[in-house]
Amino acid sequence: MTRSKVAVLTTTPATVRTDYHELMNLAGYQDVITKDADTGLKINISWHFFFPACSTTPWQLDAVINAMKKDGYDPDLIHGCHNRTVVVDSHLGERENKQINVIEDHGLRNVHLYEGEEWIHIRDAVGDLADEFLVLNEVYPKGFSIPERFIGENIIHLPTVKNHIFTTTTGAMKNAFGGLLNEHRHWTHPVIHETLVDLLMIQKKIHPGIFAVMDGTFAGDGPGPRCMRPHVKNVILASSDQVAIDAVAAKMMGYNPLDLKYIRIAHEKGLGCGDPSEIEIVGDKKAAEQNWNFTNPKEELTFAGKMQHQIYWGKLKKPIEWSLKTWLAPWSYLASVVYHDLYWYPQNGNDQVFEALQSDWGRLFHNWEDLTPDEAGFPQVGAPPAGRIQTTAELLKKGIGILGTAMMEAPEVANRFRKKK
Repeated sequence: MTRSKVAVLTTTPATVRTDYHELMNLAGYQDVITKDADTGLKINISWHFFFPACSTTPWQLDAVINAMKKDGYDPDLIHGCHNRTVVVDSHLGERENKQINVIEDHGLRNVHLYEGEEWIHIRDAVGDLADEFLVLNEVYPKGFSIPERFIGENIIHLPTVKNHIFTTTTGAMKNAFGGLLNEHRHWTHPVIHETLVDLLMIQKKIHPGIFAVMDGTFAGDGPGPRCMRPHVKNVILASSDQVAIDAVAAKMMGYNPLDLKYIRIAHEKGLGCGDPSEIEIVGDKKAAEQNWNFTNPKEELTFAGKMQHQIYWGKLKKPIEWSLKTWLAPWSYLASVVYHDLYWYPQNGNDQVFEALQSDWGRLFHNWEDLTPDEAGFPQVGAPPAGRIQTTAELLKKGIGILGTAMMEAPEVANRFRKKK
């Protein structure tokens, strides 16, 4: 039996393009990503504001596209792919995280799954496989829909290495969460681990090829996927085994992967390998042996994180959780925006961003639009910013705009408007 393989390399801005190219081929991406089918690059936007380790980096996206072009993939069959949530604005996010710059520079299509895309009922998409779901049939008794375009399309996930307050770590498996589930995906939070396993089963059914390329140039410790402590780690990972790449990343962060429920269940069901002793590391094996001793996010939850845990698993579950499945649900979206966008980022995140922008990777991000790469990467990364790149007033103004968008795009509100029309 062939062992699962995860490629790990260390990288620098000056060599990031060739390093990603080598990484992807070490992991054998050309063996699983066919050249005759459309390939969606599933971009991760965990926050519309830039925050290190939070979302797909521009150099990650650029290097993956550049590698595919060098290896003979037709750019007309590659596209960027975005989902949205009611608390994260994907259009603002692709601008703030400079992902749209990369897509446009390479001349690729840019797909937002909630805009003009057809969605198909899950049983029409996967047939009897739906009978094997661990939890999704109970969460959605009437079923749910997935993007029709995904059927027969390759997918390359572009997560980052970071903690998550619900799943301890997040990576390739969690990256499918937004793309495959509809606007009521928060209904699955109480059973999030089992949900990720169900989603992996769906992916294996509908995609001819699945691959993940994970960026750990910055890695996120603390109560992720947003309110983190970013660290420069200079590592990148890739694999066609979504379970194995998450397991290796989790081990580097300092966790026992099989202690993480979503990894353990997927491993036990044979959907991938979650046991590091059974995973073949190729590339920089010493880098893969690092232990960063990250703190379990459950041990240092933010106020918002504590409330979420109480609602989904604690004392507030019985009196409050029911409201999240009714027309009252928008209260939770607004509360999230108020806390994260109007309080935490201006109060805490902006200082951390400024500090991170002093690093080589931060300078590369800050000066992205003005830099010209060579074949290997970015020999010059420019100067760091002299001050905060956004003032508190600017952030508050954007936050208020996001508050309005979250309210109007809340499915409970939008559906009521549609019914009136």
